[in-house]
Amino acid sequence: MTKSQIVENVAAKTQLKKKDAEAAVNALLETLEEALVKGEKIQIVGFGTFEVKARAARTGRNPQTKETITIPASKHLSFTAGKSIKDAINK
Repeated sequence: MTKSQIVENVAAKTQLKKKDAEAAVNALLETLEEALVKGEKIQIVGFGTFEVKARAARTGRNPQTKETITIPASKHLSFTAGKSIKDAINK
């Protein structure tokens, strides 16, 4: 599902104009992004939890040259689905 499809569904379900629904979706996404950049955990009851986790630096190997390289530390986004979402998917 694309962002435009989400906007269309929100507009249909809330009876908002498409322009207003798009503004609402954009505001939500910006709010989520700002919170994640700050390192905050986002918990939406019944849907799931978004969390930024840190990966430590580690050594790896280039498969072509067999050369050992250092992979720098990084952060990644983690999502854990809530119970009701899991139940709905597994019906």
